[in-house]
Amino acid sequence: MTAFRRDSGDEGNTVFQMAQRRGLMGFEYLIGAAVLLLLAWWSVVQVRTGHVGVLTRFGRVTGVVLPSGIHVINPLDKKTDIEVRTQTLKETATVPSVEGLIMTLDTSLIFNLNPDKAAELYRDLGLNYVERIVEPSLRSAIRAATGAHTANALYTGARVEVAKQIEEDLGKALAPRGITVQEVLLRDVQLPPTLKTSIEAKQRAEQEALQMSFVLQKEKQEAERKRIEAQGIADFQRIVAQGISPQLLTWKGIEATEKLATSANAKVIMIGSPRTGLPLILEPRE
Repeated sequence: MTAFRRDSGDEGNTVFQMAQRRGLMGFEYLIGAAVLLLLAWWSVVQVRTGHVGVLTRFGRVTGVVLPSGIHVINPLDKKTDIEVRTQTLKETATVPSVEGLIMTLDTSLIFNLNPDKAAELYRDLGLNYVERIVEPSLRSAIRAATGAHTANALYTGARVEVAKQIEEDLGKALAPRGITVQEVLLRDVQLPPTLKTSIEAKQRAEQEALQMSFVLQKEKQEAERKRIEAQGIADFQRIVAQGISPQLLTWKGIEATEKLATSANAKVIMIGSPRTGLPLILEPRE
């Protein structure tokens, strides 16, 4: 039987190989931990306030919509924030009236995106959906509404009606896209200078006519008041005249004579006027 003897050099190589293997395993563990940390970091996403997060995987919209807050997702998914808060779009459009006059309208559209339609909207239109669908639809609705009204009506009393029509037409066009129209405001209507001057002159004439009508109505009311007052005075005088008789006048004259006779004033009283029978009073000369 031959005894086996291990050389010291072989033992050193074995120890070195084991240490090397352990070092590689530690490095692999470190790499694995780093990968796990990266995957965990990529899996945690935050959706900003007033937005929703639309998830895509390899460029395809998954249909998952995340509300505002922190979420854990598949590391292979990518999140894109889309605003769902109320937004305002200002538009200045040059449009014709029903008679063919060109005017400029300053319009404000207040709208918001329906969160449930965010994924579909992002898939079909992308993030710049305002430029692709909202602005063209707003211009079209403005032209359709103004084309059914005269320039005078738009400048004076039809603004609310036109804004309501634009809002209804725009709501029908954008609702299938998930865009909710809240309100349409007509900030300003600019007409050609000559037309604007004529409309303002007509309005001034109408105001003056209304003022003159008011003055005439007031004068008629005043004349009626004076007529009624005069009639009342005439009725009063007629009633009083009917109650006055010669006997009453004589009696009142006697009463006056008695009061004058008992007063301390110097006077001469002559009883019995030939025409009325009333006393005749003569003041003495000093």
